[in-house]
Amino acid sequence: MEKLKNFGVWFCAVLLLLSSCSKAQKSMSEKKEMLKDKNVLIVYLSRTKNTKTIADIIHQNTGGTLIELELQNPYPEDYKAIVDQVAKENDTNFLPPLKTKIDDIEKYDVIFLGFPTWGMQLPPPMKSFLGQNNFKGKTIIPFNTNAGYGIGNSFDTVKKLSPGSTILEGFTIKGGVERDGILFVMEGKKKIEAEKKVKEWLTRIGMSK
Repeated sequence: MEKLKNFGVWFCAVLLLLSSCSKAQKSMSEKKEMLKDKNVLIVYLSRTKNTKTIADIIHQNTGGTLIELELQNPYPEDYKAIVDQVAKENDTNFLPPLKTKIDDIEKYDVIFLGFPTWGMQLPPPMKSFLGQNNFKGKTIIPFNTNAGYGIGNSFDTVKKLSPGSTILEGFTIKGGVERDGILFVMEGKKKIEAEKKVKEWLTRIGMSK
């Protein structure tokens, strides 16, 4: 009788495990089906090319259209000068005019948005981009590089400035530390590590090929 009881417990545990695996597989299958045949746009802002590298990796794994966000009046090269300018823009809610225009943005279903963390916030140019476009009904996926301090409130700002859209899990990774003169770092082992993490993230959100 005791053996029969133990077998029953074991059998129920196996059924529960199989059910969980089936649900997980179904969930991933549903994600892939939901995003299948969607038009993908990858828009990124990159000063030291670290975010650009992540954008390139995403593009290699998802296809779609890749566009760099450019300003009508580029930021100064000097680090302190750009920090001061961005701080003033954030304080005054100034949105810098963009050189980049995407006239057919309505045709895209999934939009990746890439940017560095500036002052623990979303960079003003990305706020400009979000402010001048309607993302209602679209799927927005943020990705970020930073100096080790994290995303700040940048992902929350993306959500706030994209009403009516679906925001998927974002991606973040440490890039350079421009303040310390460490600029482009996404090469060699660091790039290999980044490629692995990006692929894992894309698979998790159902965006891998």
